[in-house]
Amino acid sequence: MGQITIYLDDDTERLVKRHVKGSKESVSKWIAEAVRRRALAEWPADLLALFGSWKDDDFPDPAELRSNPAADALREEL
Repeated sequence: MGQITIYLDDDTERLVKRHVKGSKESVSKWIAEAVRRRALAEWPADLLALFGSWKDDDFPDPAELRSNPAADALREEL
C-alpha cells in the first residue's frame, strides 16, 4: 500500500475530522474513499484536453459519404 503525505488547511482538516467522527473509519480511509469517488466521477485531464481539438473540416461530409456507397461485405449466416 502506498503512502502519501498531504497538507490540509485548518478548515479542511476540521471538516474531515467532523465527517470521520462517530464513524468507524480512519481519516486515511475516509480521504482515500473521497479521492476514489471524485476520480471515478470525473474525466481524466488528458481526455478533457482533446475537447475542441477536432475541427469540422476533419470529418467528411455525411452527404458525400452517402452518395458513393461501397459494396457491402459478405456476411456469414447465423
